[in-house]
Amino acid sequence: MADDGELAALVAAARACQVCAAHLPHGPRPVLRAAASARLLIVGQAPGSKVHATGIPWNDPSGDRLRDWLTLDRETFYDERRIAIVPMGFCYPGRDSRGGDLPPRPECAPLWHPPLRAALTGVGLTLLVGQYAQAHYLGRRRRPSLTETVRAWADYGPDILPLPHPSWRNTGWLKKNPWFEAELLPELRARVRRFL
Repeated sequence: MADDGELAALVAAARACQVCAAHLPHGPRPVLRAAASARLLIVGQAPGSKVHATGIPWNDPSGDRLRDWLTLDRETFYDERRIAIVPMGFCYPGRDSRGGDLPPRPECAPLWHPPLRAALTGVGLTLLVGQYAQAHYLGRRRRPSLTETVRAWADYGPDILPLPHPSWRNTGWLKKNPWFEAELLPELRARVRRFL
């Protein structure tokens, strides 16, 4: 297991990061949580405006849905001794012209994920939430679409589960893909229980 002090210093450095400040319309506010004892790692996209305002990851309706998928209460979900939350982009990237959030900044993951992931040696299960996390962590193993990647969840081994983003924008996707709730959610919940 990694040294708590070393990981704490790494997290503090990530929270102080200013690398892409010039590209962030609302300024930098890196949001992540991690402790050396964490057994579960959640890799999402980037904070939204509500998370940017509070500094608490998944502190929005998407987080409510994700916690429902995991059957975790807020107290357990935010216990960084058990669950690390390390998004692909640590800061809110702003909005696009259609009203959705911009993609995570490209500077963040290459800079911070390798040392953070290396320090999180106790992690036994990584949840890849959304296409950006899946592209980064699965690389060529990723299927041509998010739907195909999530549908092939069993191919990624016992330590990785790809998930769609729990945004309200994906409600239609969830209705069109009932196998997600019937097949993957029970497996997700069982694996989360095993590691927590």
